[in-house]
Amino acid sequence: MIPSNDSLLPPRFNELVHVRARVQAHVFVAKRSRNGFGSYGSESKMPACRLCRSVYPEDQFIRGNGPRYQICVRCGVAEGIVDADEVPQLYSDGISIRRLSVFGRRWMPWFWLGIGWFVWIILFQGLELWTTALLLLLLLSTLGLPVLHLLRTPRFNAELRKLTP
Repeated sequence: MIPSNDSLLPPRFNELVHVRARVQAHVFVAKRSRNGFGSYGSESKMPACRLCRSVYPEDQFIRGNGPRYQICVRCGVAEGIVDADEVPQLYSDGISIRRLSVFGRRWMPWFWLGIGWFVWIILFQGLELWTTALLLLLLLSTLGLPVLHLLRTPRFNAELRKLTP
C-alpha cells in the first residue's frame, strides 16, 4: 500500500507553512539597540522603506497612511509624494556629499594602508633597499593609524553632528 502525501510530511508542516507566509508578508523590521552595540540597551525597531528597502530610523519616514506609509523621505521626494520643503529631515545632495567626504576622510587612511601592504607583498619583495624602507614605513603606519583613528573620533562625531538635519 502506498502512503498518501499527507503522511509523508512532517507533523505540523501546514502550520509552519502558514507561519512562514505570514512572516514573509510583513515588512522587514531590523532590530537595533539604542547605543548600537548588539543586544545591549533597550532595543528599538527600525522599519525598511517599501521602495528602496533601506533601513532608517523612524524620523526619516513620511508620516501618513496609504501611499505614504513606510516610505523614506528620500524616496518620497524622488517619487513626488512630498515636496522637499515639507520634509525638514531630508538629506539634500549637498549634505550627502559633505557627509560622504567626512566618512571618506575618516576611513581613507585604512584603505591606503591596505593598498600599501598589498603592493609591498606583490611588488617590493625582491628589491633590497625599497623592501626594508617600505616595510618600516608600513609598520609605523600600521602602529600609528589606530591611535590617530581613536584621537580623531571626537572631531569626526562633531563634524557628522553638524551635517545631520
